[in-house]
Amino acid sequence: QVQLVESGGGLAQPGGSLRLSCAADGRTFSNYAMGWFRQAPGKEREFVAGISRTGVITRYADSVKGRFTISRDNAENTLFLQMNSLKPEDTALYYCAKSTNALTIHTMTSQYDYWGQGTQVTVSS
Repeated sequence: QVQLVESGGGLAQPGGSLRLSCAADGRTFSNYAMGWFRQAPGKEREFVAGISRTGVITRYADSVKGRFTISRDNAENTLFLQMNSLKPEDTALYYCAKSTNALTIHTMTSQYDYWGQGTQVTVSS
């Protein structure tokens, strides 16, 4: 059983930055890849970024590549998402999720078995 709790969401202006955190409660955090997803109203949940167990391998959606950075601190059981150059289209509920494997970074929600409750990110002037 893994509990995931996101924080760091809020209101940002276009071009601004936010840093999301995801605290994991459980012994298995460092054994699995992790991912960030987001869901805007009326849209399906979509992959944003993923990171392998050790943090060596990362993967990003094209829409956030070059603007967002995913990282993790296995000693602190925490996952991060640094979001820069935010755009109004980044507005969504952001979720962290635990993958079912260690290395491969999947983009499908079905490959993730534990999810946080989400943190809202709103980008507006």
